[in-house]
Order: sequence, then structure tokens, then C-alpha cells
Amino acid sequence: MAVSRELDEIRALEVVRTEDGYHSAIAERAVETRVVTAQAVIQSSLFNAGRAAGVPDSVTMNVAGLFQWDVDFALDIRQGDQFSVVYQELWRDGQRLRTGNILAAEFVNRGRTYRAVRFDMGDRADYFTPEGRSIRRAFIRAPVDFTRISSRFNLNRRHPVLHTIRAHRGVDYAAPTGTPIKAAGDGRVIFRGVQGGYGNTLILQHGGNITTLYAHMSRFHPEVRHGNRVRQGQVIGYVGMTGLATGPHLHYEYRVNGVHRDPLTVELPPAEPVPAAYRERFARETAPLLAFLDRAQDAGDAQLAMSGR
Repeated sequence: MAVSRELDEIRALEVVRTEDGYHSAIAERAVETRVVTAQAVIQSSLFNAGRAAGVPDSVTMNVAGLFQWDVDFALDIRQGDQFSVVYQELWRDGQRLRTGNILAAEFVNRGRTYRAVRFDMGDRADYFTPEGRSIRRAFIRAPVDFTRISSRFNLNRRHPVLHTIRAHRGVDYAAPTGTPIKAAGDGRVIFRGVQGGYGNTLILQHGGNITTLYAHMSRFHPEVRHGNRVRQGQVIGYVGMTGLATGPHLHYEYRVNGVHRDPLTVELPPAEPVPAAYRERFARETAPLLAFLDRAQDAGDAQLAMSGR
């Protein structure tokens, strides 16, 4: 008698009963990585276009995530916009397990083309333009998935609890209690605790004498502590209404040299480009990915031409 239990995508625990008793071993199964290309044209919505082209929703969402600094996917999308994507799929024994990394992507919005390629530098991987510039900004404009902006940057706002004129030096993003809050940029935790009316508060120190503040949290992420370094997009806490708050929201502040700036309008600095030491390898390794994109785009153009006859 033999029993097999899957541990993960690669390993399975196999237990065999013999005359001598039970014997167990870890068996490794081969996982194949396939590269898939797809091209989609938007007629009604981004996700409908992806589904029509056979692109999984998770890949379509990640494509939107890549270009979020250049395209407002809530307001800027138009009929006729299109995207191409080169991504990985993991297969085992003839069955698709899941999708892998996006290797390259292109988005055409209102006739303007944006491209991104993935480049692995060993200690980390990131996405860059074909010229080697980072597609990211150094900061996320909104560090939480919010339902609405409940209060904007306003130096003459009447406080909803104290009922006095009190400058509001940040933006309030309303969201359900427990919604994850992300680090707006790479940085180091310089404060983690309770700060007066802000309740549970976290402050991050970034480069360029920039700090960001996150207030009214219900709780902090347990792995984010004072002195720790965090990466952009890393979950640092959860929405709440601790301190002086009338409902669950994130109060977010952006400061330059200690001076508050409006997080919704401040010009965000670009993230770091491909380091000079990696430039030659970057050009060599990303050239085939860009060729994949070109072929996907050519196939899409041919399909559009056929449908237009």
C-alpha cells in the first residue's frame, strides 16, 4: 500500500507500507515553465479585453499594476486602447498550475505607448523601460485600496471631532477596518506607536529628506518594527479608527524637509534606474523579451486588420 500527499508544487510526501513497516520519502516532480504571449484590445473594459484574449484576470491586474504611475485605470481607459503581455505559466504533468512572472508588457493608452521589462539583478528583480529607467515612482500616490477620499489636504479645515479650524496636513482615505496599508516607498521605520489624536501611527524615513506618516491604524503588521527597513508596497499595518477619528480610514502625510506637501498633487520623484554596472547585461537579457512584445503586437495588428475587412 502507498499513500502520496502533495506538499507543494514540486514536492510530494510518499509513504509506502512494506513487510518491514512504513517507509517515507520526498519525491520531486518536474515543473515546466512556459512563456506565453497575448495581445488584447479594449472594447468595454480592461478585464473583459483580457478574458477575450485568454489572459487570466491575475495577469491583467498585474499589467495594470505595472503602469499605474502613468495610466489612471479608473479614468483614462478608452475604447481601442490595447495591451500586450509576455508572462510565465507553470505546468506539471500536462496541467497548468498557475501563472508566473510577467516578463514584459506594453500598454497603449490614447495612442501613447508604455513598455516595461522585468530584470533580475540577483538580490532583487524590478521592472524598467527599454531604456533602463524605472517604471515606478519612488512613492505610491495612495498607499491603501480606498473606497473614497473622506478629507483632502486643507490648511483651513474644520476638525470633525474638535469642531475647530485645524489644518489638515494630509489625505484621509476611507476604507473598511482591517484593509492593508502599504509602505508608499522604500524606507526605514523611525516611529511605531501611539501619537496623540493620530492613534496607532507609523512614520517612515525615505531618501531625499522625505518622511511619510500613516495614522489611525487598527494594528501594525507584526513584522514591521522600529528600525526595520521596508519596501514599497509592503504591508505595514491595517486601517482602523484609533485616536480622534469618526470612522475607519487612513490618514496619510507626505513631508519634505519637515514641510507637509499635498500627497495628491506633490511631484513624486522617480525610482532608481538600472545601475550602471548592470546596463550591458540588461540590454542583452531584455532584447528577446522586447522581441516577444513586438511579435505579439504584430499578431494583434494583423487580427485587427482582418476583423476590419
